[in-house]
Amino acid sequence: MSADPITIAIFVAVILLTLAITAWAGRRNRDAGSHYVAGGQITGWQNGLAICGDLLSASTFLGVAGILALQGVYGFYLVAGGLVAFLLVLLLVAEPLRNLGRYTIADVLSSRFRSKGVRAVMAVNTLVVTVFYMIAQLVGAGVLISLLIDVPYWVAVIVVGVLMAVYITIGGMLATTWIQIVKAVMLLAALAVLVVLVLARFGWNPMALFQAVSEASPTDLFSRATGFVPGLDLLSVAIAQVLGTAALPHILIRFFTVPDAKVARKSMSVALWILGLAFLAMPFIGYGAAAIVGQAQVAAANKAGNLAAPQLAEMLGGPVLFALISAVAFATILAVVAGLVIAGSGAVAHDIYSSLIRKGKASDAEQVKAGRIAAVAIAAVSIVLALGAQNTNIALLALMAVVVAASANVPVLVLLLFWRRLNTTGVIVGVVAGLVSSVVLVLVGPGVMGTAALYPLSYPTLVSVPIGFLGCWLGTVLSSPRPGAEAPYDEMHVQAMTGRSVV
Repeated sequence: MSADPITIAIFVAVILLTLAITAWAGRRNRDAGSHYVAGGQITGWQNGLAICGDLLSASTFLGVAGILALQGVYGFYLVAGGLVAFLLVLLLVAEPLRNLGRYTIADVLSSRFRSKGVRAVMAVNTLVVTVFYMIAQLVGAGVLISLLIDVPYWVAVIVVGVLMAVYITIGGMLATTWIQIVKAVMLLAALAVLVVLVLARFGWNPMALFQAVSEASPTDLFSRATGFVPGLDLLSVAIAQVLGTAALPHILIRFFTVPDAKVARKSMSVALWILGLAFLAMPFIGYGAAAIVGQAQVAAANKAGNLAAPQLAEMLGGPVLFALISAVAFATILAVVAGLVIAGSGAVAHDIYSSLIRKGKASDAEQVKAGRIAAVAIAAVSIVLALGAQNTNIALLALMAVVVAASANVPVLVLLLFWRRLNTTGVIVGVVAGLVSSVVLVLVGPGVMGTAALYPLSYPTLVSVPIGFLGCWLGTVLSSPRPGAEAPYDEMHVQAMTGRSVV
């Protein structure tokens, strides 16, 4: 697979389209509210599509298809985890987050815990999750784009990094939202085309497809792992996918872009329906690649199977469909990194600069300027780290982000809403415990140390999430509340449920 005029032309068209959206959004990006959360004026349908754009990353579109093609049914656990995660968000936190938050996740906790320490640890945690996830996306972008259109790795990384800085500095959240919407529509159309062509190849009979996979594959793609440790690892994977996906900062801040809690709930309902249809399509694409392209050819192009979907497109529709699917993968990467940068820059500019350094006295113009500077800085740091991480396992980087989000964010957000005794010290200890334990367990696990691992599970969430909850509990019971720095639980609860402050 190498560059051809059709592929290059479609890639350029995608870039021009995203830049046109950014220029349009830039004329409406005037104050802090519009820069960070699009002025809170995104509709339910728009936000639902944008949430789909956030979740349907390159690792979902390309990675899950590859896992299904090479490892079989195991890959579907990753798909199901995303749906369960969004169902939990819809039922538990969508409305409270919208009612309590303003620009960042730290704002949600600060609605009750008015402490510099709480805001600082949440800002640092957001940055850690964002940078790990962003490096994974940029490394993936460099590897995949260099394979798809035959450009050097470093060129692909710099192009994507510069583009994401431009999107945020000029267009802010409004540009990010509409790029996500356009990307989501493109991706859903691509999935539909691939599913139709695969089913047409097998006489519109899914069972014929599965039979062909069984006959053509040297391994059983319909079996599951057995044994005690593999079973625990699968459980840990499920916990990471469910809780980690639900707690990723760039997904949670989408609830601040809508007018009220009712619209937040509607946007999650829209996202669930669309994601359900998208995830239902993934087995047809993964197994279609195994049956039509062949496992050997999929693995030869990329050992992780990340090119299974483009290879399938080339087999079914020739160079034109290959170019279109490749462009969709490129748009997917652009959209996700834009969402990551807005989350990370918000943590730096709003939580650290405006709230901690300027003590809430920064003007709107200063906050927007700080956000733009932070976006450029995060993009630059991420580019440098991604250039040095070319040979790093991108699954490991994405794993780190999801595990940290599950271990450090979920305990404090759940206990904030449902445990009235939680105090400032409990929040700080819980976040730090979840963050440190998850990173350490990944570093001593098989993903980094291989057969010499000190911890047997690839995903440490089975241990690190309980450690996060334990940290919250211990920090709370071993310390005293701070009356002047903590709002009463009932006051916060009323605001979370109704959106109205009782003060």
